[in-house]
Amino acid sequence: MTTHDRPGHGHSHHHTHDSAHLDWAELGPLLEQGAELHTPLYEQAAAWLRELLTGAAGSGPDGVRRVLDIGSGPGVFTGLLARAFPDAEVVAVDATEPLLERTRARAVRLGLGDRIHTHLAELPDRLDALGGADLIWSSKALHHVGDQRAAVAGLAGHLRPGGLLAVSEGGLAPRYLPRDIGIGRPGLQSRLDAVTEEWFTEMRRALPGSADDIEDWPAFLADAGLHTPRSRSFLLDLPAPLSAEARAYVRTSLTRGIDVYGDRLDEEDLTTLARLADPHDAAGITRRPDAFLLSAQTVHTARAQ
Repeated sequence: MTTHDRPGHGHSHHHTHDSAHLDWAELGPLLEQGAELHTPLYEQAAAWLRELLTGAAGSGPDGVRRVLDIGSGPGVFTGLLARAFPDAEVVAVDATEPLLERTRARAVRLGLGDRIHTHLAELPDRLDALGGADLIWSSKALHHVGDQRAAVAGLAGHLRPGGLLAVSEGGLAPRYLPRDIGIGRPGLQSRLDAVTEEWFTEMRRALPGSADDIEDWPAFLADAGLHTPRSRSFLLDLPAPLSAEARAYVRTSLTRGIDVYGDRLDEEDLTTLARLADPHDAAGITRRPDAFLLSAQTVHTARAQ
């Protein structure tokens, strides 16, 4: 599942409009770690896609011969797709070669190197060479394209008859801590949500060809000529106390959030975040017994005739 998401919000991949300036060799391990933490959620999503393709309208999972993972990041969900559809070739498509390298290495480790291939492309360009597919998956990637409606239509054009397009966009921002954490003002995460939405809105407006559309993903799928829409949300629930790996991931995500939109926060909230990110502070995320990770992601699907 891709990592194209809001900084500090703990999802798997993250490409921004200035991604050329990011150090992907440094970010790759973080993205892969985040995706692995979200594996319980991703496994639910993969099972649902398999169920949809097993129904009367589909050919069954054994009839799925080609799958595209658009915005694949380090390839964690790519591997899950390959396992869910064991007769399929799975093509990981991403704009970042270091992440595709991680995908290829991961496929070899999983014994899937003969079925997982990679394709370097930036949405919405350079997709014509991909050819058709029975299942197209895209997570947290399309919202980084200026015209999201056109991007959905472009992906739909690669579906084979009866093929399924699945777009993971939306859901709920993750939660890590109680409302009152004993330091700073209560309600920190709600304020982080607000500044994140401001940042996200500005990011969208700055994209080339940005279209001012209502973000109605089922409507985008219908406008692309697809049918039988289905939407479903999947929950990641890692209760307190978090594992050391999950704590380290949340700490790094919060630190990146400070870097990206820290200038939007007041001094008290910045101080609180700095304490949360400090591994030596007793109130920090790596030491707190009340830290958890709870989030939800929504997947929208529709089918070609």
